[in-house]
Amino acid sequence: MKDLNELFVHMLKDVLYAERAILKNLPKMAKKADSDELRQAFENHVQETEGQVERLEQIFEQLGKAPRAVTCDAMVGLVEEAKSVMEEAKDPDVLDAGILAAAQAVEHYEIARYGTLLAWAKQLGLKDAVPLLEQTLEEEKNADVLLTKLATGKLNKEAMGGRSKAA
Repeated sequence: MKDLNELFVHMLKDVLYAERAILKNLPKMAKKADSDELRQAFENHVQETEGQVERLEQIFEQLGKAPRAVTCDAMVGLVEEAKSVMEEAKDPDVLDAGILAAAQAVEHYEIARYGTLLAWAKQLGLKDAVPLLEQTLEEEKNADVLLTKLATGKLNKEAMGGRSKAA
């Protein structure tokens, strides 16, 4: 990459991969969730993520580029972490706390990426991309707030001793 514009496009490709990976894995996480609230949060975020992919595709179109993804190693790792939790957690409450934590790691990654893309879009004068990135960044922040409320409200407390000990 020779300049910020090329870096911006590369990062768009990276985050497109990340969003598509999330779309593939959110339904699996929803299916595994024991908590109705957590399941609903994952199911709602699928629709939001579909909109985020559409906005990324719009930005590619604005740039005259094909919306081609490049492997996002960070997202590969975060997805693997979530899969590991889903396979290893024996207690439903522990599973919920674990997949919620994995989802928050994903949200934090996305918040960082979209914040960077937004700053670069402004610097590069990509006025049409700015509101699209702002909307996605706001959605990711809201998703993180919701997950934090679920975690601190009851899910982490329920996982403290496992279901078998709490009953």
